[in-house]
Amino acid sequence: MASFYVRCLPHLHVIGQPVFLTWRLAGSLPAGRGFQEDVSSGKAFALLDRLLDNARTGPLFLRQPEIAQLVVDAIHYCDGKQYQLHSYVVMANHVHLLVTPLVPVSKVTQTLKRFTAREANRMLGRSGRFWQEESYDRLVRDRAECERILRYIEWNPVKCGLVAEPSEFPWSSAKGG
Repeated sequence: MASFYVRCLPHLHVIGQPVFLTWRLAGSLPAGRGFQEDVSSGKAFALLDRLLDNARTGPLFLRQPEIAQLVVDAIHYCDGKQYQLHSYVVMANHVHLLVTPLVPVSKVTQTLKRFTAREANRMLGRSGRFWQEESYDRLVRDRAECERILRYIEWNPVKCGLVAEPSEFPWSSAKGG
């Protein structure tokens, strides 16, 4: 069964169909950052992702190994319970996740973001908003697109110059066993 709703972004979710999710730390983009109205959602995502990958503004809490590991552990904990996990990466200020949901996607993001925000804020000795409220999602249309997104996710740290090979990045599904 499909569900559709709109907050700031439109969301179309189907339980059992892969979905590409991205969410970021609150305050991770420059204030007032916007795009012209005629920019497609795909192009806007690419531009925003490039800004996030450069990680020059806002909080970078996910660079801290203990915070990144907290997010990785939460992702693995929900695997098999709320989704089938295909790929993930935890970058300095955002997370990419490719899953096939077993429950509504809103429950997936709520579970992951609520738990990790509470625990990360506790670990950092801070309070307040940790994650940006809205998440970006894209329903995966076919196997070829799923493979392309998986490669995109796992090669993200290489593209950013953090490592030479995907398997070298410790907070990624590419790291392996």
